[in-house]
Amino acid sequence: MDTLSFGTLIHSIESPKFWTKIYCAVWALRFSAPCMLRLMVHDRTHKLEWELRQREEEIAELQKALSDMQVYLFQERDHVLRLFAENDRLKIQELEDRKRIQHLLSLSSPSGPEVTYFHKEPSTRAIVTQKHPQKRHPHAEGEILGLKAEVPSRPQNNRTRRNAQHRVTANQQQAEPESLLLQIEALQSQMKEQAELSREQTEALLEDRRVRMEEMQTVIERDRSKIHSLNEKLHRTQQMLYDSTKDYLELKYEGRSQERVWMAEKDRLLQELDRCKEQLDVSKDDVLVISDHALEERQTQNLEIEDKTEKLAKRLHLMNQRYEAMEKRRNLEIEGFKNDTRILRNQLKDVEKQLYKVTVGVGEDGDMFMLHNIHQTAKRSKKMQSELLQLKALIYGVETDLRNL
Repeated sequence: MDTLSFGTLIHSIESPKFWTKIYCAVWALRFSAPCMLRLMVHDRTHKLEWELRQREEEIAELQKALSDMQVYLFQERDHVLRLFAENDRLKIQELEDRKRIQHLLSLSSPSGPEVTYFHKEPSTRAIVTQKHPQKRHPHAEGEILGLKAEVPSRPQNNRTRRNAQHRVTANQQQAEPESLLLQIEALQSQMKEQAELSREQTEALLEDRRVRMEEMQTVIERDRSKIHSLNEKLHRTQQMLYDSTKDYLELKYEGRSQERVWMAEKDRLLQELDRCKEQLDVSKDDVLVISDHALEERQTQNLEIEDKTEKLAKRLHLMNQRYEAMEKRRNLEIEGFKNDTRILRNQLKDVEKQLYKVTVGVGEDGDMFMLHNIHQTAKRSKKMQSELLQLKALIYGVETDLRNL
């Protein structure tokens, strides 16, 4: 299994795709993060520039619409002024027509006073003209009756005609200055309104020119700043290109050096692989001999291990028996120690009782006897202490033997 995995590793190292993947991974790790950051910044900047361009186009369209509205406004005002002039002309024409009507009426036969009504708008009601009886001249009755005098009629008609012509001439001479004055006033008002319109139009054109100059100046400044930023971007791009080319050449040189190192490592591994293959090409007989020898050694070792196991089992059984015997002995010694301790306590109590009796019953002459008893009691206590120490030493020895087992 190990040989198969090692061979697979060597085969993957020998393939050119392996080195290509490694080189691409190194290159991606080198330039992936800065490139992603630059792409994000570039996308954000491009989006902002696109929005700014849209706003500028909207502003230009609105300004164009404003200029068109101003032009339309001036055209409408000009049209209104023309209508006013036409209205004035019609009013003057109306006065002239009235005067002509008066003149024509004066040329005709005299009639009674009449009133002329003018409607600003045509009336919806039906108007019925009222006819009055015509006043007749006292000398004109003969015409109706057929009693007309033919001889004196011609001079009278000539005189009437001359008077009418004289009145017409006087009326014309009087009407011409009035109409001229009205025309002059209308022309003056028209000139004033035209001058006001021209002044406003000039101001609007100057304002439009100022706005366009400001816009042009803004566009020029923006273009200058854009040219400056583009030059800076160009310099940065050139510097980045220089750095990228430099890094690319360095990485290419490092890649070639690493490739040489990898090729050397590959040759070494191939040589080691050949040596391993040579070592694996051992004859089958040698392998069988070695396997038989190893089997015999293993059987021998198994026999030795079984013997040692039996000996250790016997020794363990013996040690267990000894341990049980020592445990019984220890229990017996502990029991005896307890009995001796109980006996010694009883003896100590008896001695205390005797001492008490001696101290109570013996008088001044019994001091020597009491001292003799005290010495004997002290000897007994020393003897008991020595026996206790021996028992403790024996117990400690038994515990040490048990620990060693």
